[in-house]
Amino acid sequence: MDTKDKRIKEFKNRKASHNYYFVQELEAGIVLMGTEIKSIRAGKVSFMDCYALIDNGEVWLYNLHISPYIYAGYGNHEPDRKRKLLLNRREISRLKSKVDEQGMTLIPKDIYINGQGKVKLTLCLAKGKRLYDKRDVMQEKTAKRDQERIIKNIRL
Repeated sequence: MDTKDKRIKEFKNRKASHNYYFVQELEAGIVLMGTEIKSIRAGKVSFMDCYALIDNGEVWLYNLHISPYIYAGYGNHEPDRKRKLLLNRREISRLKSKVDEQGMTLIPKDIYINGQGKVKLTLCLAKGKRLYDKRDVMQEKTAKRDQERIIKNIRL
């Protein structure tokens, strides 16, 4: 693993895998202020109701809550501001066509700091799960867990 691929700190959007099927993943950079980076390093990130939209050929991230840095003076950031994501033009056009034609959404899966100290975001093209899909997944998980318990008891 290169130092580029090494993830130093990682924060996951756990609710996203429960509510969406992930079709495609992309790695994107984020335009941040200095106090936002310090808050991310401190672990003050919340993905609650976070999503991305494409507007005028640019991808914007909405509702990513990065708490204000407690040691900052007057130059602190607004916690829920929209943030620009850094993707190339070809990736943006592909995403726009899939979002418009197939009714998919752009959801952040996780945010991490790589080996170079850059903050990166894994953006997923996702399709929403229905209530019955969620129930099926829960039933499969409980069945798998029960099978593992039985196998564990047989080995003892």
